[in-house]
Amino acid sequence: MTSVFNKSAAALNSLTEVLMQLPGNDTYAAPCTALSNATIGQHSRHIIELYQCLLEGYADGSVNYDERKRNSLYENDKTAAVNTIKEIQQKLEQPDKVLTIVCRDDNGAAYIQSNYYREILYNLEHCIHHQALIKVALLSIKDFPVAEGFGVAPSTLQYRQQCAQ
Repeated sequence: MTSVFNKSAAALNSLTEVLMQLPGNDTYAAPCTALSNATIGQHSRHIIELYQCLLEGYADGSVNYDERKRNSLYENDKTAAVNTIKEIQQKLEQPDKVLTIVCRDDNGAAYIQSNYYREILYNLEHCIHHQALIKVALLSIKDFPVAEGFGVAPSTLQYRQQCAQ
């Protein structure tokens, strides 16, 4: 099951590489009209905070993704975001265990049984999805190099490679 950790680390590495290439926090926090004025920073924060929820809930076995802190530092300061992503990467590899995912709304709560490895996979897919949205913003930056595989699922990259052969 180590591969899910490796894939998560690789996805987070590709995100940090992109963020470090951005010219500054102004670009990182700039609204993108193609994303309904969302920013690269907001999408990065969202990725960070879902991983944080998982890691924070691991100890007691209860994860609630809706209880994100929504820390504006992560959406306005790319260096803080990169440093936090690196901290997350160092904590990711944990033994598998049963987790309860908690979803609350105005009608009460739902409790769904899952496990740590499944939630790592969920966070990986979620990360890639938001990278695809970040890529939309990156493509609007003149002369900014964006790797073809950024924001694309590993299975899609593998499929494309098979089609090219």
